[in-house]
Amino acid sequence: MSKTMAMTAGTTPAPPASAILAMLREDVCCIFARDPAARSTWEVLTTYPGLHALIIHRLAHALWRGGWRYTGRLLAFVARMFTNIDIHPAATIGRRFFIDHGAGVVIGETAEIGDDVTLYHGVTLGGTTWNGKHHPTLGDGVVVGAGARILGAIVIGAGARIGANSVVVKDVPPGCTAVGIPAHPVGEGTTLRNGSEFILDHHQIPDPVGKAIGCLIDRIDTLERELRALRGEGASYADGRCAVCAAGDLCYEHPRKEAP
Repeated sequence: MSKTMAMTAGTTPAPPASAILAMLREDVCCIFARDPAARSTWEVLTTYPGLHALIIHRLAHALWRGGWRYTGRLLAFVARMFTNIDIHPAATIGRRFFIDHGAGVVIGETAEIGDDVTLYHGVTLGGTTWNGKHHPTLGDGVVVGAGARILGAIVIGAGARIGANSVVVKDVPPGCTAVGIPAHPVGEGTTLRNGSEFILDHHQIPDPVGKAIGCLIDRIDTLERELRALRGEGASYADGRCAVCAAGDLCYEHPRKEAP
């Protein structure tokens, strides 16, 4: 199949080989900044499936932009067979992109990924419609936790964090953390760097359910105190039980049992 036959309307020139090589060097170097398990360049080059998939994608994307659509898609298929990572050759990926572990990652055709983005295993950047741009856009410095699903033509702002196993269907503002199904912003995200060191902190996810329960407990305590004050009762029951909480025996301190 000739290149002329492969060309389609709207193709753009492929980036020069030097630019692709420069990006690949950055892709290798950024792994050492974000993965403490990386010990040597040779180890990274030979054992990191996320890097293998990205290297093949850089080549497949250049072929796609140059009009070699089938060849680019075939390379993406080969990468999927060997790495279990499915990246459409038309997807746009910025510099210093890192896929940690990589298994099960899916990146759709119209997805756009900025610089210094980190994805963990099981992440899906999926579409929800048939026409036009139907995959998400990730800003610079975004961190997406394991198993998260980001669906549709939405925008994840720069520096945002997506909690593990979250399902994101709406835009996430820059610098925010989003968790849940469907995901919603629950706190501040992370800065891209601390000096020269990356801050991932994808494990430091706020717990909105725990916070809500804590607020309810505080409110119940306040209402119990006000009710006993209106009744003219003391702060505790006659038998010594707490007068504020109705948990009863659950609040009692039982004697510690001696080990057999």
